[in-house]
Amino acid sequence: MAKLLILGAGGHGKVVSEIAQLMKQWEEIGFLDDREEISEVLGIPIVGKLADLPTLRSEYEYAFVAIGSNTARLKWAKKLIQQDFKMPILIHPSSTVSMESSIEEGTVIMAGAVINPDARIGRSCIVNTASTIDHDCILQDGVHTSPGTHLGGTVKVGERTWICIGATIINNINIGCDSVIAAGAVVTKDIPSNVLVAGVPAVIKKQFY
Repeated sequence: MAKLLILGAGGHGKVVSEIAQLMKQWEEIGFLDDREEISEVLGIPIVGKLADLPTLRSEYEYAFVAIGSNTARLKWAKKLIQQDFKMPILIHPSSTVSMESSIEEGTVIMAGAVINPDARIGRSCIVNTASTIDHDCILQDGVHTSPGTHLGGTVKVGERTWICIGATIINNINIGCDSVIAAGAVVTKDIPSNVLVAGVPAVIKKQFY
């Protein structure tokens, strides 16, 4: 069994590490985190800072980015690839993932999540607790669906978009890149890139530049 390095020991890293432990695929797990005041999280040691990543390649074959920011997560995932780490897919045992779906490296599927047939989940996505992704959905790289979000069938979500807690996307919707769907929003029409939408039904509240 190989060793796993997790980048980031905050709240998200804590959940990611527990999923990794439940999967029972690694003989040893260590964190990288830049905070001085902690030495371990959930019994898993902090073995260095983020800048120590290159020096640990000889010891750790696998690494996973557990950083909440979609942009930062993709940036660090790129560094892992450049330094020849293997990025696993982490799937909580209580989730339901169709054998006819596809999930790319560096993505985490959390407790109670459901992914239905022919859904395609990109690299370094977060499908959070009790989030549901229906048939034929496409999540591009770096998307985060927060706890309790629901995507109807044939929804496409662009890179780095964040769907906040409890939001709902009806069938056949296209959402652009780098947008934010606010908590509790109900999306009933296509959403462009670089906007914040909120409300029921969701409307554009802010343009990001």
